[in-house]
Amino acid sequence: MTAPPSPTVFVVDDYAPVRSAVSRLLRAAGFAVAAFASPEKFLAQYDPRTPGCLVLDLDMPAVHGLELQRILATKGSVLPIIFLTGHGDIPKSLQAMKRGASDFLTKPVNDKDLLAAVRVAIERDALARREQAKLSEICARLDTLTPREREVLEHVVAGKLNKQIAGDLGVTEATIKMHRARVMAKMKVQAVADLVRLAERCGIKGSSQ
Repeated sequence: MTAPPSPTVFVVDDYAPVRSAVSRLLRAAGFAVAAFASPEKFLAQYDPRTPGCLVLDLDMPAVHGLELQRILATKGSVLPIIFLTGHGDIPKSLQAMKRGASDFLTKPVNDKDLLAAVRVAIERDALARREQAKLSEICARLDTLTPREREVLEHVVAGKLNKQIAGDLGVTEATIKMHRARVMAKMKVQAVADLVRLAERCGIKGSSQ
């Protein structure tokens, strides 16, 4: 297996002196940095598989910071965003935080505050990616189930007993026990409660039949 890429701090600011100063500070603190003069240039090169965080200027021409935040959200990005603004715009900061921004700092930003915010954001990103990987692995197990095993799983998630499931599907209780055991084995769980929890994480709803 190839090692996962190292975290990168993406810096997007149309004002070159700020972009350079922030990049220098972050590199001096040991972070890998990729800086861009506009959201468009960032989007053209950004790979969602790269972990890290985004230090983003709020007020830019064309695509502003909140718009880039919205675009990333539509792409399913989990990249945490630290907003920088020279105006301390409270309504916009609230809007950014409601949309999931990691932090909101006012220019000229304090070096210690920015470095602390970046460390928190990178840890937040790592946690989100670990959860995402777990979910993908669980859903991959679900994909190994046969159509009949999937049916049985949906009835189990609905809280039905083997006898009830057998009646609903028109088979013997012994057959249901066999399918249920196979489902448990494929999903790598020992208890029904764990099976239900994993299924619900992947959006499996209980059958009402």
